[in-house]
Amino acid sequence: MKRTTAREKAMQILFQLEINDIDPVQAIDNHLGEEKSDKFLLMLVLGVEENKERIDNVIIQHLENWTIDRIASVERTVLRIATYEIIFVDSIPESVSINEGVELAKKYADEKSGKFVNGVLSKIIAEKDVVDDSSNH
Repeated sequence: MKRTTAREKAMQILFQLEINDIDPVQAIDNHLGEEKSDKFLLMLVLGVEENKERIDNVIIQHLENWTIDRIASVERTVLRIATYEIIFVDSIPESVSINEGVELAKKYADEKSGKFVNGVLSKIIAEKDVVDDSSNH
């Protein structure tokens, strides 16, 4: 499974987990049906679920005039996936995480959502880079 496809499926599964209180592994199985699971998909869904509080705190720190509860579920889910990648998955370039997040937001919401997601993720990366730079000196 391509990573773009895995991200899209992860977004759909995590969106379902927002609505239904079920086990993430069960949600993955339900969503995939007969389709074979994927390590990257599993990492995204379980990683976001296990670190949701920390991820949400990072997102909240980078919102202007918004609360996380006011963000539409699609955008919130996309932000969580991309923020998870930015914070926890060093092997994925930050630009890829942003681009994939923006494309998902545009596909499942609208053009404005893509710009919103891009703005929040850009702020997260800018601050992360400042923190990384200061810890290297």
